[in-house]
Amino acid sequence: MKYIAIFASGNGSNAENIANYFGSSNSIRVGAILCNNSNAYVVERAKNMGIPYFVFSKEQLNETGEVSAYLHRNNISFIVLAGFLWLLPQDITAKYDHRILNIHPSLLPKYGGKGMYGNKVHQAVIDAGDVVSGITIHRVNEYYDDGDIVCQKMCTVEPTDTAESLASKVHALEYEWYPKVIENEVTNYTI
Repeated sequence: MKYIAIFASGNGSNAENIANYFGSSNSIRVGAILCNNSNAYVVERAKNMGIPYFVFSKEQLNETGEVSAYLHRNNISFIVLAGFLWLLPQDITAKYDHRILNIHPSLLPKYGGKGMYGNKVHQAVIDAGDVVSGITIHRVNEYYDDGDIVCQKMCTVEPTDTAESLASKVHALEYEWYPKVIENEVTNYTI
């Protein structure tokens, strides 16, 4: 069994979707959900699904090594970022090289980088007059939204779209494709 850890900062709908996708898998399981925000709903989702969770501070992530130690104790093979807003430190990105995935709600390299998340991204797409948007699933390195692109999927942007309506289209792509790409990456990586 290969165990993945999901890092999230907010609502956790993608985390729940991923956990449900792998719930009956004989080879891949969500082994932990990690969060940097004790008030985030993803913590409640983890409790409700019976998945171990760890809420941590910036110090625990970047200075004390507690997050890295938690991953090791829980036999985590892969890390999946699902709405996680902090940059992972170099010790984790190096240890899990080619084994960390992130999903971004635009077609990178457009509308990526620090501070570009959620409706900020969708509004930027609309303000630019783009006719397509979508998702980018990419490997994670030490920079925001900079790792190798694994998969991109598109949706149309209609003149009547709002940030909220575009977010709904993008979420549908996330829910459909992110678990499949994770499964493919985890299955085909030899540890």
